[in-house]
Amino acid sequence: MKKNLMSVLILALVLVNLILTGILTITILPQTKKSNELVNKVCSAIDLELESGDGTESASIPMDQVKTYKIEDAMTINLKTGADGETHYVKLTASISMDSKNDGYKTYGEDMADRETILKDTINSVINTYTMEEFNADRQAVKDAILAELQKQFGSDFIIAVNFSEVTVV
Repeated sequence: MKKNLMSVLILALVLVNLILTGILTITILPQTKKSNELVNKVCSAIDLELESGDGTESASIPMDQVKTYKIEDAMTINLKTGADGETHYVKLTASISMDSKNDGYKTYGEDMADRETILKDTINSVINTYTMEEFNADRQAVKDAILAELQKQFGSDFIIAVNFSEVTVV
């Protein structure tokens, strides 16, 4: 009789365990799906961030679509006074890369020579906010700031990159 009672007790515990496992599965599974969706969204956002690089779409634009406008004259720009109290300046030649298939390029880019003064002024005003140390430490941040300002001014993202050549910081 004791063996039957133990068998019935074990059977009852197995059934209770099975029922509780089923309840847990039913209640936790929807939350797990929601968590997985959130993780997938975060992962896809991180992948997009890694692929986009500097916040521009230039990586996804084919090179045959990229047109470059070079500002003819070298620019000499005063830098913000740094910790040493000295006045420093940078001399550089700048150019911009544009997406020729973008609607903004059709509006502004084809006659960019007429807007060279705007380009120079924007480059000058952005670089003026950096000290020599900041400019030398992170030139890409300077380029990104100029790019963001140009995109804001033109109201379009047809400008995809700002390029410096012949940079001299004194």
